[in-house]
Amino acid sequence: MFSGIIEEFATVVAIKKDRDNIDFTLTCSFVGELSIDQSVAHNGVCLTVVSIDGNKYTVTAMKETLDRTNLGLLQVGDKVNIERSMLMNGRLDGHIVQGHVDETARCIAMDDANGSTYFTFEYKEDREMARMGYFTVDKGSVTVNGVSLTVCNPTQNTFQVAIIPYTMEHTNFQDIRIGSVVNLEFDILGKYIARLQQL
Repeated sequence: MFSGIIEEFATVVAIKKDRDNIDFTLTCSFVGELSIDQSVAHNGVCLTVVSIDGNKYTVTAMKETLDRTNLGLLQVGDKVNIERSMLMNGRLDGHIVQGHVDETARCIAMDDANGSTYFTFEYKEDREMARMGYFTVDKGSVTVNGVSLTVCNPTQNTFQVAIIPYTMEHTNFQDIRIGSVVNLEFDILGKYIARLQQL
């Protein structure tokens, strides 16, 4: 479980395809604190550390993960938002994030907010998915590339988020442009409520 509060971004240093899987090797400041089998969220995707070599570590993404996320678009040199799993004795500064990406969205607009930036994202409009809780609500929570954010101005398949300068500087939002593909995880509470209504 994660909080959506990004610790830093890691840099992709190698990509290796292994049948339908892809091994991503990355470097970050706390590689020395990682251990094999540890869960780390990468752009909001929970992946297991499978090897550590000096200041580099490797995680593996399987076909299902690659099909549902933007990880398959990564290239060497790209920055990836990373977060280690939550400590149960700490504050929940973001919201409850599972690290299970639901789908991707595309950035369709960026607007200046006099110091901050509004990003507008569009995802596939699917009534059946919405019925199961895959949607956004005004002032609700959403995870974009692993970042816990507050929703503004939602429609059936778009929403905005406001990114302050600190978040821009410390996450890969600094690399997002119109057309960029991001990972979305909708609020787990909304999914449970939608499921209860079905039952």
